[in-house]
Amino acid sequence: MELLTHLWTRYLINLLDILVVAYIFYRMLLLIKGTRAVQITLGILTLILLTFFVREVLHLRMLSWLLGNFWAAAAVILVVVFQPEIRSGLTQLGSHRWSKILFSTELTFIDEIISALASFRQNHTGALIVLEQEIGLRPYIESGVIVNAQVSREILISIFNPKSPLHDGAIVIENTRLISAGCILPLSNDPDISKVLGTRHRAAIGLSEISDAIIIVVSEETGIMSLAREGMLETDVEPEDLKKRLVDLYRSRSDNAIMKHNNNRNSKNGNSNGAKTL
Repeated sequence: MELLTHLWTRYLINLLDILVVAYIFYRMLLLIKGTRAVQITLGILTLILLTFFVREVLHLRMLSWLLGNFWAAAAVILVVVFQPEIRSGLTQLGSHRWSKILFSTELTFIDEIISALASFRQNHTGALIVLEQEIGLRPYIESGVIVNAQVSREILISIFNPKSPLHDGAIVIENTRLISAGCILPLSNDPDISKVLGTRHRAAIGLSEISDAIIIVVSEETGIMSLAREGMLETDVEPEDLKKRLVDLYRSRSDNAIMKHNNNRNSKNGNSNGAKTL
């Protein structure tokens, strides 16, 4: 017992401390990856180096005093500058599996999405729906019109109505809310993608190549629903099948369940349409 206590107080507790801090920094890097916060962070690091150089090397008293007063208010400035990333981080923190033990998360927004998708399939209405996961999509959110509304069948049908000015773009759902509509997504340049795929499908694959988002596409020509993730596309997805996979994903926040399901499906069906599959 004394040996365990000695190991814990001298070594293990320090190792645990290092691992926790490393994980926090890792999550922070994932949070700001692909956003303007990267440039802001580089600017802050530049100011830190400049402050050290002015104070410790050049010994410029007036400039050192000015920079010192700036850092006195830095906490407030950082909260204002990183407000979107802080909000996104707290949202993701509340969505993890362990937090669901204490707080139940309503997943009714999935029912609203599935209901709208059924209408899109029946009426051959083109749609492009992005479900943000761990990696932030701030640049693409800002390329559209900020909505920040509760997800509902009615609002989805309204946005993707062919007469709507936003119907050609994508919508982005962050956590459980519809954040932005009419968003512009990057097109994939993969030469192996089937030539029959249109712009919506190429945009879905393009975003999935650079993020962990789930992108749902409904073809305007055929009404067929597809699912893009990790640079791959699965076509002819059934609404009830998609609903089950989304519910499992949002409850667990783990990629393993949906990827295992996709791999099993692909091993049975194979690639019969010339498109890349999950």
